[in-house]
Amino acid sequence: MQHTLAEFQVPEHTTPWTHAPLAAAYAKGVAYVDGRYVPIGDARIPLLDWGFTRSDACQDTISVWDGRFFRLDDHLERFERSWQSLRLVNPLSRDEVRDVVRKLVAIGGWRDAYVQIIMTRGVPPVGSRDPRLCENRFQAFAIPYVWIATPEKQREGMHVHVSDIRRVPVQSVSPLIKHYHWLDFEMGLFDALDRSADTVVLKSIDGHIAEGPGFNVFAVIDDQLTTPRSAALDGMTRRTVIQIAESLEIPVSESDITLERFVRADEAFLTTTAGGILPVTRIDDVEIGTGPGALTATLHAEYWRRRQDGWLSSDALYW
Repeated sequence: MQHTLAEFQVPEHTTPWTHAPLAAAYAKGVAYVDGRYVPIGDARIPLLDWGFTRSDACQDTISVWDGRFFRLDDHLERFERSWQSLRLVNPLSRDEVRDVVRKLVAIGGWRDAYVQIIMTRGVPPVGSRDPRLCENRFQAFAIPYVWIATPEKQREGMHVHVSDIRRVPVQSVSPLIKHYHWLDFEMGLFDALDRSADTVVLKSIDGHIAEGPGFNVFAVIDDQLTTPRSAALDGMTRRTVIQIAESLEIPVSESDITLERFVRADEAFLTTTAGGILPVTRIDDVEIGTGPGALTATLHAEYWRRRQDGWLSSDALYW
């Protein structure tokens, strides 16, 4: 199936949306902190919260498009898995968290939004290093929808750099926990930007392609759609692409990908809540195809078609 580059456009909206922010102060974002909804610029956490001083925190990021949350229950389930893995205790129930995120979007009045829910370890008693004594904290925020790549960059395709900096080993921190251990990503991103690339992909400690800052990686290798099987988050968009591929009878596998195989791919793309399916057309100095590939375009079009049809979605309207 052939597709043109013009199909890598931000999809058009299909539903009317007239709701405005409850106040002008909420237009840039809304946060939920200490049980209160405040403008994003007024949100604060304690300086001594271990979420800040030790990156002792986890999060999940949820998208709203065309007035609908995508895979909200799946995100809440993964979030719960993350904070339980870190031996945190959420002061809110899952239903209460769901209520918070829906209120955040309603207060901001967005048709398209980027929502993040966060658990931090909290502040211990003075002088204590016992994490069991911290009072764990739940926070959340919503802002207008975020794109990793502009529509123009999507049509052109992204340039990624594969860094020599390795991802945090799975033996140290599970990649299935959506955490804030991002110094490896950040240093790799500096490396990529210094080379005029758009973003970075890190390898695992054993040298296989892993993931990037906020996205998973796919490649078409030997006529099969492939994504790393380890050292990467089980991303929600990754999960969605696998489901779509299987429904279209496109061969898809989770397997180890060496750098040598990656740069010989016929097509490559990134998957992320902040943009969906983003084509890659250059890996370091190697051109991948002559532009976004046909399979990438097919999956991109199907992903947005299904989202606009309300697949795996729930209404974001609150009042």
